[in-house]
Amino acid sequence: MTVSLDHTFAALADPTRRAILARLLDGEASVAELAQPFALTVRAVSKHVGVLEQAGLVTRSRAAQKRLSRIEIKPLRDIDRWLADYRRLWEERFDRMEDLLRREQAEGMGE
Repeated sequence: MTVSLDHTFAALADPTRRAILARLLDGEASVAELAQPFALTVRAVSKHVGVLEQAGLVTRSRAAQKRLSRIEIKPLRDIDRWLADYRRLWEERFDRMEDLLRREQAEGMGE
């Protein structure tokens, strides 16, 4: 899973690719449609989509004369699983801090 995480994070490191994925949350799109909001050529956006495809974040299919790109969830689930331990760590720390603050407040009220 580490190699796939490396590819996923590398693909997500670019803001254009993250924006492309965000657009694909709304549904399939052609590269020309994906290129519309960017000051990039269709060819440049196609390269970005290719990087996302290599990382498993996007798949492409044909519909008539169009090649449509679609977001794939599995690599994002892998990231979520990887982050779960860190999320749990921070939640435990925040819970301990909340307990400490409550105890201090209770002690302050008793004075």
